Amino acid sequence: MSQPDPLADRGVDPRSPRFGAGITSLLLLVDLFLSLVGATTAAFVLLLAIALLFAWGAFAGVQRHPYGFLYRRLLRPRLGPPRELEDPAPPTFAQAVGLLVTGLGLALGLAGVPFAVPVAATLAFIAAFLNSVFGYCLGCQLYLLLVRARVIRRRVEA
Repeated sequence: MSQPDPLADRGVDPRSPRFGAGITSLLLLVDLFLSLVGATTAAFVLLLAIALLFAWGAFAGVQRHPYGFLYRRLLRPRLGPPRELEDPAPPTFAQAVGLLVTGLGLALGLAGVPFAVPVAATLAFIAAFLNSVFGYCLGCQLYLLLVRARVIRRRVEA
């Protein structure tokens, strides 16, 4: 039986989404390579798998994402505690943005639009790479911009 995560109720370790973005970056780079060498079916299937992972993060939250589980089990025990925890809403929104980009690429690819899959993979790769290497989350920034513009409301935990 696994132990409950004591930090789960207070926020998310900011290193966890960056870890997940690193894995996503690698997968998207492989997808882009497959597209460029002509393995379009393999690239489509891999982008579909990545889109499903984005859906998992968007609908279940980054705390329940498989990459978050890997981070909590394999890396966090070997690292010191995070200096601070962050609100899980922005990275969860970022997962929805990733789902939108990859889902649009898949839909356009199915519709026969040339280069839809590699373009979507490239756009998602840029965002994931920026997050994993520089800690700059484009989807999180978009979330904050939309909250400030009062397009969406920040969720308040009870």
